[in-house]
Amino acid sequence: MSTTLTAPGTPVLEASRIGKRFGFTVALDEVSATFRAGEIHALLGENGAGKTTLTRIIAGVESADTGELRFAGEPVDFASPAAALAQGIGLIHQELSLIPSLSVGANVFLGREPRTTRGSVDDRAIHRQTSAILRYVGASCRSGDVVESLPLAQQQLVEIARILDRRPRLLIMDEPTASLSRENVARLFEIMRELRDSGVAIVYISHEIQEVFAIADRVTVLRDGRVTMTKPISETKADEVVRMMVGRELEALFPPRKQVARSPRPVLEVAGLSLPGHFEDVSFSLYAGEVVGLAGLVGAGRSELVQSLFGAPPSPLTPRDLGGSVSVHGRRVTISSPREAIAQGIGLVPEDRKTEGLLLTLALAENITLPQLAELARYGVVDRARGARLAAEQIARLRIVTPSAAVPVRSLSGGNQQKVVLAKWLAKRCSILLLDEPTRGVDIGAKTEIYAFVRELAENGTAVLFISSSLPEILGLSDRILVMRRGRIEAEHEPDTTSEERLLSAALGLAREERPEHAEA
Repeated sequence: MSTTLTAPGTPVLEASRIGKRFGFTVALDEVSATFRAGEIHALLGENGAGKTTLTRIIAGVESADTGELRFAGEPVDFASPAAALAQGIGLIHQELSLIPSLSVGANVFLGREPRTTRGSVDDRAIHRQTSAILRYVGASCRSGDVVESLPLAQQQLVEIARILDRRPRLLIMDEPTASLSRENVARLFEIMRELRDSGVAIVYISHEIQEVFAIADRVTVLRDGRVTMTKPISETKADEVVRMMVGRELEALFPPRKQVARSPRPVLEVAGLSLPGHFEDVSFSLYAGEVVGLAGLVGAGRSELVQSLFGAPPSPLTPRDLGGSVSVHGRRVTISSPREAIAQGIGLVPEDRKTEGLLLTLALAENITLPQLAELARYGVVDRARGARLAAEQIARLRIVTPSAAVPVRSLSGGNQQKVVLAKWLAKRCSILLLDEPTRGVDIGAKTEIYAFVRELAENGTAVLFISSSLPEILGLSDRILVMRRGRIEAEHEPDTTSEERLLSAALGLAREERPEHAEA
C-alpha cells in the first residue's frame, strides 16, 4: 500500500484564518493550521469546538466564509467532496456514509466501478480488490456482504477501507476508532504509521486522549471555534491538552467518591448466569448506592450480559436460553423482555445509542418520555402537557443543549444524544441502571457531566453497573471493579488498591485472583 508521496515535513494543506458562521453561531473564528506530509496531526476539542466544521471545509463538504486554503501550495476552493477526493483529500466520517443496502464491494467502488472490455461492471475485479483492502485493514467481512447486515465495527472498517483504497495524500479521520475493538485499533494504528512513513498527511480527530498520545506527532486544540494550542506531542502532556480544551485539569474529571453505607441486601443478585456462546457461570451482587465497574476486552461478554439482564439477549437467542438465576430486591425474577425489565426498575443505556437507545427521527421530548407512556396516559391518551414538563425537567437537569424539546434527536451532538438516553432512565427513576460504554464517542466536557450524573445517581440510591473499555474511567468512577474474560468473571478489585496494569492482566488472563466471598450471589 505504501509508496512515498511527498517529502516528509512538506506542507500538504494550509488553512489560513478560516472563518465560518451558521446563522448567529460562530463555528470557526480565524482558524489557522498546517498539515504536513509524513505527520499525524491530532485535532482535538469538545463537541462544538469547530473540529468537524474545519475538516468538512477542507474536504469540500462546506465552504468557508473567510480565509484561504492552500493544497500543495496552490489556493483551492473545492466545490464538492468528490472534487476534494479527486485531488487526494480523503475524509473518513464520524457518521458512516455507506449505503446500507449495497454490498461491501459496491460501497468501496461506488462511482468508480472497474469495467470489462465490453463496458459492463467488472464484478470479479471489485471482489478481488475489495478482498485485498479488507484484509489490509483487518476486517473479517467479505466483499459480497450487505453492509446493513454487518456489526457496527465492521461497517467502520469498510468506511476506512473505502477511503484508503483511493490512496489519499491528505487523510482526515474523524473518530475512526469509536466502535472498533482493541485489536482493530492496533491494526488501524499500524496502517496510520505506514501511511505517515510513506508521506501521507493525516488529520486525526479523537476524544480518546490516550490514543492521541499513542499515535500523534503534533496536536492542535480548538475551543469555541479558536485555536488554543498547537504543539509537537512530545512537548505537551495530557493535563495541558485537557486544560486547553475545557479549562480544567485531568484529575478534576472524576467526581469524588463519597462513603455510602452498603445496604444489608443487594438490589440485584446474579447467580450462575449463562448464555451459550457468550458468557458462563456469571455471579455477582449489586447494592444500592454503588457504582460497579465491569472491565474486560471487547468480546469478553460484557454487553451480552447486560443485554440479557435487560431481557434482550443478542439475536437469535432468547431469554429462555439463559441458565442460572436473577433476583431483584431479594425476589427471584424471570425477565423475558425489556418491558419486564423496566417493570422491575431496570434501565439500560446501550452501547450503540443510535440504533438501540434512541428513535432518531422523533423529538427529544418523545425520546425522554418513551419508557413512561403508560404512566403519562389516562384512558389510553397520553397527557402531552405532563410529558413536556417531564422532558423539560430532564433537559434542565442534564444541561442538554438544544434549541427546543421538539427538535428531532438526530439533530443533537453526540454528547447531547447520550444525555437524552440517560434522561429516559433518570425520568423513570430506575433503581438499577446498566450503562454500556456510556461515554463512547462524546467529548471530555460531556464525559465529565456524565460522570457527575452517575455519581449523583449512586448517592441517591441507584445501583449502577458500568461497562467501559477505558481503564482510567473504570478506576476513576467505580466503587468496585469486576473483570470479565471469555464470558466469566475473572477477578474483583477495589479501585484504591489496584491499577490499570492489574486490571489489564486479569482481562488477558495473565493473573488469576480470588474473588471476595461477598461477591458471590
